[in-house]
Amino acid sequence: MLIASFTFAIMGAFAKLASQHMSSLEVVFFRNIAGVILVGAAVLKKPMRHVGGKPLLLFFRGFMGFVALLAFFYNIAHISLGDAMTYSKTSPIFTAIFAWLFLREKLSTTAWIAVFVGFIGIVFITQPSGFGFSKYDWLGIFSGVGAALAYTSVRELKQFYDTRAIVLSFMLVGTIGPVFLFLISPYIHISELDFMLGKFVMPQGIVWLYVVAMGIFATISQVLMTKAYGETKAGIVGAVSYTNIFFSILVGLFLGDALPSLTTSFGILLIVAAGIIVARDK
Repeated sequence: MLIASFTFAIMGAFAKLASQHMSSLEVVFFRNIAGVILVGAAVLKKPMRHVGGKPLLLFFRGFMGFVALLAFFYNIAHISLGDAMTYSKTSPIFTAIFAWLFLREKLSTTAWIAVFVGFIGIVFITQPSGFGFSKYDWLGIFSGVGAALAYTSVRELKQFYDTRAIVLSFMLVGTIGPVFLFLISPYIHISELDFMLGKFVMPQGIVWLYVVAMGIFATISQVLMTKAYGETKAGIVGAVSYTNIFFSILVGLFLGDALPSLTTSFGILLIVAAGIIVARDK
């Protein structure tokens, strides 16, 4: 999990570099098409076997994962890598709430305290002024909420589908969705929606290296993370996964990001603490 966290931070760095030459929508497209090829090859080698019967929930998982990824990669392009990763790591806090709401999972007193601590951490990171949250704050929070909704649906889908089918639903929506958005983008002129709009620009020269490296490191991270969760208790692995924020801040410095302020650092620590408490409680 430690190596997975590091490789995920490297993936974020290549996504940030690629974003200097293409829209975040296109970055998401290339991120997912690599996954479709890899998972598709695995399915061809060993066909899926499952009960099925929940196509709408399967699509919901793919759709929520896709829009959360759009928000995540947009923030990677526009704010520091560490902040973008921290927002995405709020997902376990929201997952605990959604599992309580929709799956009727019980939340202990400790878990409720963790949720409260997590929300205080979000306030410290966003530092809302009289005008409220910024666009990047809203998208950052949504990247955590969207991922949490996707993860919550996975808990239900596991009973009906092969794991590869669940992953593939996310990758396919994340590949077909951008193609649809590329086609309609020239006809939509709403600046607030620029995180999900963009023009397809064929990568040139070193940009291909960024795109390919992003796909490779994302896949390595995914494989190692899956392996980690299969080896020991989820609470331990979940706690270790928060090193991703530290690695992202470190990698971000090499890309020109500034060190987080004292207030932001305190918010990051609260979110990490909340996430570890939730993970340990489960």
